[in-house]
Amino acid sequence: MKLLRYAIDGEVHIGVLHGDEIMRLGVRNMTELMLADAAFVETGMLDNLADARILPPLLPGKILAIGRNYAEHARELDNEIPQEPLVFAVMPSAVIGHGEVIEWERTITQQVDWEGELAVIIGQTARKISESDALDTVFGYTIANDVSARDLQTRDKQWTRAKGMDTFCPLGPCIVTADDIPDPQALQILTSVDGVEKQNGSTADMIFDVRFLIAHLSRAFTLNPGDMILTGTPSGVGKAQKPPQFLGEGSEVSITIEPIGKLTNRCTVL
Repeated sequence: MKLLRYAIDGEVHIGVLHGDEIMRLGVRNMTELMLADAAFVETGMLDNLADARILPPLLPGKILAIGRNYAEHARELDNEIPQEPLVFAVMPSAVIGHGEVIEWERTITQQVDWEGELAVIIGQTARKISESDALDTVFGYTIANDVSARDLQTRDKQWTRAKGMDTFCPLGPCIVTADDIPDPQALQILTSVDGVEKQNGSTADMIFDVRFLIAHLSRAFTLNPGDMILTGTPSGVGKAQKPPQFLGEGSEVSITIEPIGKLTNRCTVL
């Protein structure tokens, strides 16, 4: 099932996408839907997708991200392959939706990079969960672009600014519920910039799979409904190109993960 968060005439709705139509649900946000006793409450109202402004599929409580979770990506940046997950946090204020603009000030960074990723959305409270039960806590999946300011990563010696600035976490376009993705390790991630393919990887190549990541993170943090895990990016980022390539004014990044769809955002330099 594909779930959208969208706006029509200034009002925000949650709905189920059926082709070019959206069936409205009687909930105010995705977290309310996760916690609802009834699976889905349809209002009977249909909206045309063409009339809707797609919003970020949810506003996460916390965003936990994993660095260097694909061996080839670690190697392309001359980094060691991690022996355990490299965990960092992304600011929820960085979230934008499909079609919104990634923007930054050139006086702050001049090396803005793309990172197409699978995002895991937690649907129930999880604390010290086992790997065998980990996928039972997943509500669904969406696409993320873990936008990264490489010069800030190098200069700051940690990643808070480099990956957490406003607009640096595009999400969407929708959430596909977990029942429609029984195996999150069997998904292809394609990233293109201005129509040119840059990343072509598979979630099968994760060093630490989704089950392991949920179990590992739940030992340190209570995972709550609406929390999100960014699972890392495959090889093909801009910094690793020869010569390095970075996003600039007017660049358009598109990330495709089927059956979720395509997340597209343009860039503006202030």
